[in-house]
Amino acid sequence: MGTHEEPNAANRLTRGGFLTTGLTAAALGLTRRAAAEVSPLERANLELVTAFCNSFAGRDMTKIASFLADTCVYRVTETAPPLQGRDAVERIRTYVVAAETIEFKILESWVKGPVVVNERVDAFVSPQRKISFHLTGVFFVSGGKIAEWTDYVIR
Repeated sequence: MGTHEEPNAANRLTRGGFLTTGLTAAALGLTRRAAAEVSPLERANLELVTAFCNSFAGRDMTKIASFLADTCVYRVTETAPPLQGRDAVERIRTYVVAAETIEFKILESWVKGPVVVNERVDAFVSPQRKISFHLTGVFFVSGGKIAEWTDYVIR
């Protein structure tokens, strides 16, 4: 009988590691495209996501929600359960209402068809505290609206 060897820890890839590796590879592939190769639709998708992120500074939920499809799926982080539609908007509202100021600082963005990926630092300031998160946001755009949004925390 043969023996079964347990893979050593260095060779195991966790789900988080897999996602990080995949996002990094995707980002590298997307950044190698020349600017002239971005199609008009891709440019529109990138501009939509950028405007959405920038809209948080105004803390206007009507404007923020206007970028989202009615059935938008939102995952606060890769490990959070997905929220859809009105539930997604209400979750976002809790963050907006709790903060006096909000900044989504986009460090870099990539686009490939309907997928927009950005690296951001999101800061939420309230009288009690200031919190910030270094994130990779992955957005799926359909029909000129954000249909899916998932943030992955960069650790």
